[in-house]
Amino acid sequence: MPNYKFKRVTLFAGHYGSGKTNLAVNFALKMKEQGEQVKIADLDIVNPYFRTKDSAKKLTEAGIELISPAFANTNVDLPALPQEVYKLFSQKGFRAILDIGGDDRGAYALGRYTPSILQENDYEMIFVANFFRPLTRTPQEALEVMREIEGACGIKFTAIINNSNLGKDTTAEVVKNTVKLAEQLSEISRLPVIFTSAETQVAKELDIDGVLPITLQEKFFDIKEN
Repeated sequence: MPNYKFKRVTLFAGHYGSGKTNLAVNFALKMKEQGEQVKIADLDIVNPYFRTKDSAKKLTEAGIELISPAFANTNVDLPALPQEVYKLFSQKGFRAILDIGGDDRGAYALGRYTPSILQENDYEMIFVANFFRPLTRTPQEALEVMREIEGACGIKFTAIINNSNLGKDTTAEVVKNTVKLAEQLSEISRLPVIFTSAETQVAKELDIDGVLPITLQEKFFDIKEN
């Protein structure tokens, strides 16, 4: 994990296909490895095909509590968010990680918890950027998506993760070619890029600062879903 001091609550949000779910799961596992007590909530009620719940077994084995909609991974269009989500904010003795639904429509689900998050004021709202995805191919497009999400949930982003990838075709060169784009997004949004994430083998080949190696489950390789 790059040298960065995270707050108690970490929110991952971004456009569809940015890879935020994969990052949220990896982040939870890495925090657990560092001795943290961790709970992760799946607030993605928009995309029923690729969810944090897909990693339920791995998270449970690691001792991480997963809170997800009752009908996640079913054909129910809008599963209800469980009451347990409120405990992430009313109880403070652990690290809370939230996987927010893609785009502004998914961010609306976060809005009901916004007052509690802002009141505690111990959170990071991280924008997961993938410059290979439609509608976020340029820093200007990514900034527009950021503003739409902020408007929907009522919380401002505090940092950026460059998670640009081409699924199985991702190479170190592919990732390095997006570093400048992430820096430009940082300039126009006035937010820091806290790290660049890459699959573990690709990360070993990167010679840039602030690299977070991540493990990809087989399903995460399908860029159309992650």
